[in-house]
Amino acid sequence: MSRRGTAEKRTAKPDPIFRNRLVNMVPVKKIQQKTETNPLLVLRQAIRRVTPNIGVKTRRNKKGSTRKVPIEIGSKQGRALAIRWLLEASKSVRVEISLSN
Repeated sequence: MSRRGTAEKRTAKPDPIFRNRLVNMVPVKKIQQKTETNPLLVLRQAIRRVTPNIGVKTRRNKKGSTRKVPIEIGSKQGRALAIRWLLEASKSVRVEISLSN
């Protein structure tokens, strides 16, 4: 058990234009140029589609062997996983930059 106190939950300030905390992390102008729709709707739809409902945890039984057991995930943890997966997938996409002389 830790001797330190528990960390306080910090909330990011919302974006002044869209009044949303998620917009701070995403390049909104690029989304708006490519899709020509409201970038906040695109972002919410992507997160809603990726958010998991069930996760897997490793449990050990009486004999000592381990197995994976499906466990329901809360909404905050599911949203955090969805954002993490989206950021990871977007970073893995290779973008080629052509330099003109």
